[in-house]
Amino acid sequence: MFSSPIPRLLSVLLAAWTLLAAAQDDIRSVNLRTHSLQEPYLDGEMQSRWWDFGGSTIIRQDQYVRLTASRPSQAGWIFSKVPLTATNWEIEVEFQISGTGSLFGDGMAMWVTKQRAEMGPVFGMKDQFEGLGIFFDTYKNNRPGVVFPYVMAMLGDDRTPYDQANDGKSNELAGCSARGIRNADTPTKAKVTYFQDKQLTVDLMYKNEEDWTRCFEVSNVRLPSVSYLGFSAETGELSDNHDIISVTTKNLYSAGGSGAGSSDSRRKSRGRGGAQSKSSGGWGWFFFRFVIFGLLVAGAWIGYTAYRARQRDRF
Repeated sequence: MFSSPIPRLLSVLLAAWTLLAAAQDDIRSVNLRTHSLQEPYLDGEMQSRWWDFGGSTIIRQDQYVRLTASRPSQAGWIFSKVPLTATNWEIEVEFQISGTGSLFGDGMAMWVTKQRAEMGPVFGMKDQFEGLGIFFDTYKNNRPGVVFPYVMAMLGDDRTPYDQANDGKSNELAGCSARGIRNADTPTKAKVTYFQDKQLTVDLMYKNEEDWTRCFEVSNVRLPSVSYLGFSAETGELSDNHDIISVTTKNLYSAGGSGAGSSDSRRKSRGRGGAQSKSSGGWGWFFFRFVIFGLLVAGAWIGYTAYRARQRDRF
């Protein structure tokens, strides 16, 4: 007696679809030393191959890059010398905001912007920027109902000014309160993950070591194709130490070759012996999955039709 092929075909169909979804989610990474930073920070000539710094920034080679000391009216910055061309990336920065007293300010920022190292009034950098600014704001000006320190993202369009008087309220893309981020007992870190035109995610670590807290996740975010990575901080009448301990930047790509990445990272992958196909982009991968799914459905229908025909022949 013939057993029905339908359950078997459905199982195959489900397994194939699961494998395709897993392949899409199999994200791998390549470290980008051009946009990473760790001690001793400077070479033998007291320079950095990949980073520029200025303003009030001082560097202790065995400890930190200090953007501002806990003194009034300081502003310091550090910016990558070369643009970040990876389309999908993850940036993990360890930092420290510390000081004494119950009054402190103003905060620090991370930048992924078309402009590079232009000083100004927004956490030490240029206003009306183009790209992404993530602000670690420690001083509350005028935002009722919001607990500070506050972490928020702004997408600049090269025209819109930062809403300084209201702590960026009118500019906010997304944000979260991070009350324990200053004078934390454990290392403080931020992890920013970006998939081109798809998603921006920010996670924070400040409560316990290796205990990550999701700050926010935003879809359909588009950043300039060529931008520079930087960090800045400023103090006013109130002050704090704003230190960068380390920066680790990674280019993200799919193990199946569907994740977009920079040409430099693809060359590095091949150099290590990994075979990586050209990126097909998000729509290309979706179309590929759609075609495979259609073929599997067609196979199931053909099997079902053959089964029906055999059943009729028996009778």
